Amino acid sequence: MTGIEASTTTQGFAALLAAVFYVATYLSFVNLLRYPRNWHPPRLLASLVTVSLAAITVALVSLPFASFGQDLGQDLDLISLAISISFIVVLFSTMAAPAIAFKPASRAVEFLAKHGDHAGLWLLGPALLAGFATSNIKLQAVLATAMAIELTWFLRRRWAGRGLQLYPLSDHDLAVLNTQANGDLPAFQQRHGMHELVLSKDNVSWQGCGKNTSPCPFNLYVNRLGLNTAPCCREHLHELAHYITAALSEMSVVHWLEGGSLLGAIRENGALLDWEDDIDISVLLDDDMTWETLAAGLAERGARDGYYVDLFEKEGFVSISYDSPKRWPFRWERNRLRGEIRADIAIYRNAVSYGKKVLERRSYKGAMLDTESGGFGVPREMVLPTTTVPFLGSTFACPNQTTAYLHMLYGDFGEVEYTYVDKSAADARAEFDS
Repeated sequence: MTGIEASTTTQGFAALLAAVFYVATYLSFVNLLRYPRNWHPPRLLASLVTVSLAAITVALVSLPFASFGQDLGQDLDLISLAISISFIVVLFSTMAAPAIAFKPASRAVEFLAKHGDHAGLWLLGPALLAGFATSNIKLQAVLATAMAIELTWFLRRRWAGRGLQLYPLSDHDLAVLNTQANGDLPAFQQRHGMHELVLSKDNVSWQGCGKNTSPCPFNLYVNRLGLNTAPCCREHLHELAHYITAALSEMSVVHWLEGGSLLGAIRENGALLDWEDDIDISVLLDDDMTWETLAAGLAERGARDGYYVDLFEKEGFVSISYDSPKRWPFRWERNRLRGEIRADIAIYRNAVSYGKKVLERRSYKGAMLDTESGGFGVPREMVLPTTTVPFLGSTFACPNQTTAYLHMLYGDFGEVEYTYVDKSAADARAEFDS
């Protein structure tokens, strides 16, 4: 093999290796996004893995491939270093916007989240310019791989949006929508990127999400704009609630309605809150029903029945989503979606705090008391033994002292409280409902 052939082979291998490490960095990063989507900071170890993979990718692009015969005295490629770092930071920030926007976010983040299905392709032009401007084949390989992933993401989102079902909006849904839009639905639709809203001369419909489509962006439409839950999403939440409680009953898990779901069951006479964005259920673990048993049972059923199960043992909860789990390597890309139809299952355990029997959880909710071990708890007798309450056309388990439980969570739960991020949306909704 001649020196030129050896050099070409070496450079080709180096380019392939850099592309592989970029793919690994990408997959690690989108898996990391599961934490902000579920209102938790990323774990330190997972963050360090992602940062390390990104650093290796940048090093491969910028440093000489000395171990394969290149000149050890070759200088660091500062231009490739700057381009690769800038490109990864900008692109990954764009990817993260929909997950970050689950919480209050800046206008820039909200803008990127609104265009999350194609925002990555905005870097196609800069990537082409950078690729043509440099002779670094490793950088060219990383840029080409990144843009190929973004194009695949865009096409898959477009494909998933085919054949959506049209849902009529109820009079109440439409009245709330008109209130928040100040009567100008076309301008409201354009301002917030509401592709699901279908306007015609005599009708307003909703292009609803389905099992294998992107979900409606709950965090914007419900919690930011003060709209009612879309009819398709209410239907899916209804199905998800029944599915999960049936699975928990089949597994003999002690469980009960929690949070907004319990509030709807009591205050709204067994219906979902108009602006409900998830199903809240709690479970009790003990010596017979351990975390491992619960997690394995739910994961097995989710894989079998087409529900995405995400487990957070350290944080003490399980997230079960309506969408079907995808095969690797596409499994984690759902974290780039703008919305999610899901149920949050909070984990409780028996404990003794300051001499009293409590049910303890790791995450704070409402006005739960601090426990002696550093968690948050409710008096055991307030919940157990559970009773039942009508909800979504059936009976669901609930705490035996439902009124006291809701008072602990919400104070005067009979009074509607608006917690939307946008004050104008909350004020308009309060005036409408009054």
